[in-house]
Amino acid sequence: MEEFPIIHTNIWDAVIAVPIIILLTEFIKLIFHLPKGWVPSLAGFLGLVISVFIAHRNNLAAGIFMGLFYGNAAVGVYASLKTSYQVYKNRRKRR
Repeated sequence: MEEFPIIHTNIWDAVIAVPIIILLTEFIKLIFHLPKGWVPSLAGFLGLVISVFIAHRNNLAAGIFMGLFYGNAAVGVYASLKTSYQVYKNRRKRR
């Protein structure tokens, strides 16, 4: 049985990669007018690209593993910020 790969990562990978993925996703959405259903896939793809070719270029398994985390984290952060803003906006209307 093969052992799991050791993945060396640090907080800076996520602190830099996730905001970059969010910004690139928003930029691509504005330019190409993507349907909403394609946005999480785009974020996942961008996460894979950043992780495999920049953050973990010497370890393909780590790059794929962390790239999926980067993309999903970007989608989660965006959804959380959007929901919080909508709640805040609706509360201000009620007052």
